[in-house]
Amino acid sequence: VRLVESGGGLVQAGDSLRLSCTPSTLTFIGYATGWFRRAPGKEREFVAAISWSGYMTRYSDSVKGRFTISRDNANNTMYIQMNNLKPEDTAVYYCAAGDALIAIMRGEEGVHEPDFWGQGTQVTVSS
Repeated sequence: VRLVESGGGLVQAGDSLRLSCTPSTLTFIGYATGWFRRAPGKEREFVAAISWSGYMTRYSDSVKGRFTISRDNANNTMYIQMNNLKPEDTAVYYCAAGDALIAIMRGEEGVHEPDFWGQGTQVTVSS
């Protein structure tokens, strides 16, 4: 499954953006999905994840209360609504899918690498 992100851009601090992710092949059926980001000079970090049903979600502490992950299974699309953006949110955002995200949502220790990734979309927040 190849994933395609969209919705990135340049915004000012305090603004909002919504990123979308769709699979270019097959579907999201049965997969947990999520978002990661990589800021300049930093390692990739987990942002948020959502189960296939949508009932389970998890957020990193840095975005909790500002970002909301959701999915529309009928339209085969996952979203992340990002509000009150800060300069430190500047990064390339990647969507991902796979069972590893379930382990992440459960808080299981260890390295959990999703099976499928997008190419990334740039989000830049100016101060």
